Amino acid sequence: MKNLQLDTSSVEGSVSRRLFLQASFGAAIATMGDGMAFSESREQGKSKDEPTGEQPTGKQPRRYVCIDAEGTHRELGRQHGGQAVEYIKTHLDYMQASMKLSKADLEHRAMQFRPLLSKHCPHLLDEIAGLAEGARISPAEALSVNIRGALSLAEPLAEGSQQNVKTSDGGCTAFAITREKCADGNLLIGQNSDMLPAMVDMAYVLRLRPTGKPAIMTWTFGGMIGYHGVNSRGIAHFANDLGGGPKARFGLPHYPLKRLALECSDLDEVLELFRTYPLASNGNYVLCDGTGRILDIEATTDGPEILSDENRGFLAHANHFLSTRYATKANWAVSTKDSFARQQRIEELITDRLGSVTLQDMQANLRSRDRHVAGICRVGKTPGSTPDWEKSGITVASIIAEPLRGKLHVAAANDPANPFVEYTF
Repeated sequence: MKNLQLDTSSVEGSVSRRLFLQASFGAAIATMGDGMAFSESREQGKSKDEPTGEQPTGKQPRRYVCIDAEGTHRELGRQHGGQAVEYIKTHLDYMQASMKLSKADLEHRAMQFRPLLSKHCPHLLDEIAGLAEGARISPAEALSVNIRGALSLAEPLAEGSQQNVKTSDGGCTAFAITREKCADGNLLIGQNSDMLPAMVDMAYVLRLRPTGKPAIMTWTFGGMIGYHGVNSRGIAHFANDLGGGPKARFGLPHYPLKRLALECSDLDEVLELFRTYPLASNGNYVLCDGTGRILDIEATTDGPEILSDENRGFLAHANHFLSTRYATKANWAVSTKDSFARQQRIEELITDRLGSVTLQDMQANLRSRDRHVAGICRVGKTPGSTPDWEKSGITVASIIAEPLRGKLHVAAANDPANPFVEYTF
């Protein structure tokens, strides 16, 4: 989460893979590529487009590839890993360079989390083993891309070895709107995922059909088996970093939790999961289930704080605590600076249309840049590819789910020319 994000200041000279170089040295606001991405929608069929960020005239809009897998957890991992090899290896190179870790130290730290996963989610550990087999990497490497920043909480390989983990100006603005407040009885939930620009070229949509469990669609990157998304039973969740709150500790990262939540059938199951899962750091979740309920959980290392919509018919959350327990001056002082303006603006945009909100309204809202410097759709702070730009959190994806209709809509990066692409089960 916010206090465990990766530093990109040293990546420039350390990572040679084409995809990462594109991410680091591409166009000013959103990265550009040359043939990496394509998108697949069951409703719209397959298409292959040249990827672009804020693309020059004549370039086609960017879309994220969709990767499909089905079967047992081991089979899911193998199929995922086999199709996402380059994304995963680029992610590994990026982690080593940005965290200043050798391959040996990365693997050593990752393996310290294995007993926790074995205890709380052994089936996901099996899927990660399959990911390693499919991508032809070590089990420890496959584990590391599903731990990421929490690696800083593990013991180093050698005494005195250091890791460079600086805070970046992270973001994310999430929302959920009940079916009663939408135009056609629909339920809408989603977010802007605001991260470091390098993530654009590691990202894709992952569609899984586990044997005996609900189907899952997530927007994810670099081999992570759990991230923002929706399942076929109507559970959906989207997440935000949080500033301050209880201290980080050695525990489980959020990514397996996100996947476990998408194995649930209703919010009661999800709540029980959050009460028993030993988190390493704090984070916020906006959730819904197939009955139409919406809920917000500020998940901390001391346990969850639950927020309801208070009969407003919607929830919205940026990157500062809203619960009475943690909404303090001390925590707000270390929260992302533009979080408060984004919180106010997303609530205004939803309220303006409350009672008749459409999918198109929320698509436009997530791409909004008005009212203040960052806007809901975050752009870089500088006009060029500079170190400041590389460490700024930008919108790398706008994501909206229609859980009651089994649909996920994703727009790539932060260029308004990039369309929302619909994915279905």
